[in-house]
Amino acid sequence: MAIEVNGKTLETDEEGYIANLSDWSPEVAEMMATEDDCELTENHWEVINFLRNYYQEYQIAPAVRVLTKAIGKKLGADKGNSKYLYELFPYGPAKQACKYAGLPKPTGCV
Repeated sequence: MAIEVNGKTLETDEEGYIANLSDWSPEVAEMMATEDDCELTENHWEVINFLRNYYQEYQIAPAVRVLTKAIGKKLGADKGNSKYLYELFPYGPAKQACKYAGLPKPTGCV
């Protein structure tokens, strides 16, 4: 499977996660969000950028519990809760946000 962004074809798995992390760009995230009928706001980008930094540091995409806890520590309790994250990413905060961030599917996500 593949998606096309700015005239470049990017390989994806069957769920739409990009195969090569270095292919990611903000335009990729925007295109994926558009396909999900989602408009990325500053709050979305805060989580996406947090995930990209987390992955760079730990080499793993966090599952939703770990993500919620880590965001709470870094961005505050008002953002480190499931309700807030599900409002931003209704298809699953870890799953959908990691996809937009160009990361692999988090372990433990079905």
